[in-house]
Amino acid sequence: MTGVPQFTTDAAAALALHLYGVAADVTSLPSERDQNFRLVSTTGRAFVLKIANAGESLDVLRAECAVMHHVAAAATCPHLITTIDGHEIARAGAHFVRLISALPGTPLGDIAYRTPALRTDIGRALATLNAALSDFDHPAFHRDFHWDLANAARVVHELLPQVTDAALRTHIAAFAAQHDTTVVPALDGLRRSVIHADANDYNLLVDARAQVVTGIIDFGDMVYSHTVNDVAIAMAYVMLDADDPLAGVADVLRGYHAVHPLSDAEISVAWTLACMRLCVSACMAARQQAARPDDAYLGISQGPIARTLPRLASIHPRFAHYTLREACGLAPVPNAPRITDWITRNQHTFAPLLGVDLSNTPVAPLDFSAGSTLISSQSEQNAPALLDARIRQVLAEHGATIGVGGYDEARLIYHWPHEPKTSEPRTIHIGLDLSLPAGSPLYAPLDGTVHGFEDADHHHDYGPLIVLRHVTTDADPLEFFSFYGHLTRDSLHKLHVGKHIAQGTEFARIGSDPTNGHWWSHVHVQLATDMLEVPCNVDGAVRASQRHTWHSIFPDPNLMLGTPASRLPHHVATADIAASRRAHIGGNLSISYGSNPLHIVRGSGQYLYDEHAHRYIDGYNNVAHVGHGHPRVVRAVSEQMALLNTNTRYLQDQLTRYAAALTALLPDSLTVCYFTASGSEANELALRLARAHTGARDLIVMDSAYHGHTTTLIDISPYKHDGPGGSGAPDWVHTSPVPDVYRTRGISGEPGAWFAARVGEVIDHVGSMGRRLSGYIAETCPSVAGQIMLPEGFLREVYARVRAVDGVCIADEVQTGFGRTGSHFWAFEAHGVTPDIVVLGKPIANGYPMGAVITTRAIAESFDNGMEYFSTFGGSTVACVAGMATLQVTLDEQLQQHALTVGSHLRHGLRELMSAQELIGDVRGSGLFLGVELVRDRLTLEPADTEASFVVNRMRARGVLVGTDGPYHNVIKIRGPMLLSRVDCDRIVETLAEALRECASLR
Repeated sequence: MTGVPQFTTDAAAALALHLYGVAADVTSLPSERDQNFRLVSTTGRAFVLKIANAGESLDVLRAECAVMHHVAAAATCPHLITTIDGHEIARAGAHFVRLISALPGTPLGDIAYRTPALRTDIGRALATLNAALSDFDHPAFHRDFHWDLANAARVVHELLPQVTDAALRTHIAAFAAQHDTTVVPALDGLRRSVIHADANDYNLLVDARAQVVTGIIDFGDMVYSHTVNDVAIAMAYVMLDADDPLAGVADVLRGYHAVHPLSDAEISVAWTLACMRLCVSACMAARQQAARPDDAYLGISQGPIARTLPRLASIHPRFAHYTLREACGLAPVPNAPRITDWITRNQHTFAPLLGVDLSNTPVAPLDFSAGSTLISSQSEQNAPALLDARIRQVLAEHGATIGVGGYDEARLIYHWPHEPKTSEPRTIHIGLDLSLPAGSPLYAPLDGTVHGFEDADHHHDYGPLIVLRHVTTDADPLEFFSFYGHLTRDSLHKLHVGKHIAQGTEFARIGSDPTNGHWWSHVHVQLATDMLEVPCNVDGAVRASQRHTWHSIFPDPNLMLGTPASRLPHHVATADIAASRRAHIGGNLSISYGSNPLHIVRGSGQYLYDEHAHRYIDGYNNVAHVGHGHPRVVRAVSEQMALLNTNTRYLQDQLTRYAAALTALLPDSLTVCYFTASGSEANELALRLARAHTGARDLIVMDSAYHGHTTTLIDISPYKHDGPGGSGAPDWVHTSPVPDVYRTRGISGEPGAWFAARVGEVIDHVGSMGRRLSGYIAETCPSVAGQIMLPEGFLREVYARVRAVDGVCIADEVQTGFGRTGSHFWAFEAHGVTPDIVVLGKPIANGYPMGAVITTRAIAESFDNGMEYFSTFGGSTVACVAGMATLQVTLDEQLQQHALTVGSHLRHGLRELMSAQELIGDVRGSGLFLGVELVRDRLTLEPADTEASFVVNRMRARGVLVGTDGPYHNVIKIRGPMLLSRVDCDRIVETLAEALRECASLR
């Protein structure tokens, strides 16, 4: 390209000093045809020195200056700095020179994390600029400019042959044809004004932390053009490599429309114009790169464009248009309100689809949602015959022969268990199902013609289906469609497109498995206001994030069928549940993810599912040890519950068999079991045992420890009594340092011995007070302290010191028992010690409320002092069966070895990530008990607590659940069900990497 200035940074610094009297440090900024330099003066003020291409028109530069004066009130635009002698434009040889203020912020292109709020603010900021320019004009901007989006058709048609990528060229040609058909005819009716014309992601400055726009820069492409082009260009760059490009541009348009409203015509062309901007960019780059192959800047956006255009091509342009209308507060499908109003007004005249009036015929609501008990977590149990049988049972309970459900219902059954990993699955059922025996006839509710029919015979497709076209009877008639799937094959006989189907005529029958697509016996009914060029087989399930737009395209079929709302499945809205929780539940009952909590409706294996039927890898909940809803545990519990659930006052084989099985896995000295209803109750009991045996009360605990929620356990849990709302430790509780080798400074010699000596000092202090020690209690792997792995030799020496003063050693294995650490079944085994008392909880019964204390015969006999011990629910028949089933599955499925293998793979991936991410200070743990500590500085170890919270929330947004722990809340803990697979672990690492990348862009 000719005329490009070639100034060095030293030359630019000299120019700034000579022309403006500004002494500054200078750095070069990227540019296509000009040169730009960032200046930071000795006083700290920042400027941008702009050196124009030699071919640039002076009139255009003066026009740009006029714009800056005109919009000076807008804080998001730079202002001019005059030369020493008062000129706005200076010369440097063949080039014009200007100095402008530098605005705060980071280029949008350098920000990995972009919230909907930021995208909306992009639209708002651009609309504010456009509104300010609506009464501005300048002759220099009435120019024929190749980057003017009004010239897109000409530019693309001219330069398309130079695009060498055949696939990219095909997509560009398709968008150009779409533009010719839908945009070009509308151009004359669109308003015009002076626009910025280049709101790309490097001309928009943002405050990354506040997620707001701080500046719009570079007025070099300004032109008098169609006003909507400005927001379309901004939309184009927001789409690049976006997870959901359509949602992103909807946010931009929402913000724009709220400040500078768009007409219906402008909204209708915005999507295609945005796509066309990317096509223009690709074509221009192809020409420029051919001329200047060594200029890397020219190809800066071409990779993202090549990746993005195929995704945009998969979006139907009318669906995009409807989404943008919704973003602007309009009915997505313009005619949909009139169509649904007509159906509602005329419903009483329609013939009943099933031959009976659903408004007064007994029907049963059938819930097929993600949280429905009608649908099994074991996919083989959802085979058509088995599901049909369960449906018949529900119908019988309601005294009905027809089941109805469920429009706008989130379902798993369309993809489960094979959920897509790279995009949001289609889970929202957008039709209505009427369940009744195969062969039942269907009658046309109103006059129509056959729009289409086919036999969609793939597994879990519609099977035979028919689409009827209808026309409203209003003065200005509109067409709409009704859709019927899962029919008999003979329903398609003698049909042809255009065939008239009179109201009340039998036109089809309900099919059965396998003909009906391998489903239970029902008809899927759907209405459509726009078939989107699909001849027949429209989607029956849509994405939850797009459901409101789809509601306009596929309205509720019950408008036509007339089933009373009271007889339809009812699902409580998440917002209503949250409101009820605030009204009726104590505020300090914690909930994950703060103001945006999850509504979890199902668990299966290592996965959880929310109310939208979206799946999450559960890397957090160690209670579901062998997986959520493990069929063996569920079956054992339900069978025992149906037979007998009573307490330990009666002889029961379940209690003794489980106790024998449990103690067989422990050291020989630990033979006596007590069962409780929780881990907290178990730790309470452990303290009673220790006191009864020693006759002493004083206890040593580990700093940052947490052992339960009862009054006594709060007393021995520094995590609680030293935290918010706490009142400190009572005088009988003594705290020793947590053996955190990573964070503790000043360790001399072996860390295990050094930390054990600190416990010894506490023991000596207790003795110096004339008191005797009851015991020492510690989690074998301190969890809330930050997923700590105790140093070698620590427990062995501590136990020896404690026993030397006749104290007992209590191992809290609530978090780490049953093979979680992989190397051993009990975490204490890795340290070569045998506790006097072991406390179990959490995973012991896979979610059934249960805990256990196992101790020696001697301690048990000391406790047997005449005072009865009894727990109403501890050791009940069902609890023992749940515990036994969980234990058997753990052993049979070799979950300890699995945890070792998979956990090692995960730890390796996390440590590799650590080498690339400075925010990760330490990766520690064993098996599936892992911690990732985030620090702002690896030397000072400043805790990155806010960053950890951000990362956890971003991982949740991408379908991975983990938590934070540690005294500084900066340790990401990973300790999900033992079924986590290598694939799950790879996804955890990948998601963590993505979240850390976003976090880094905010620092």
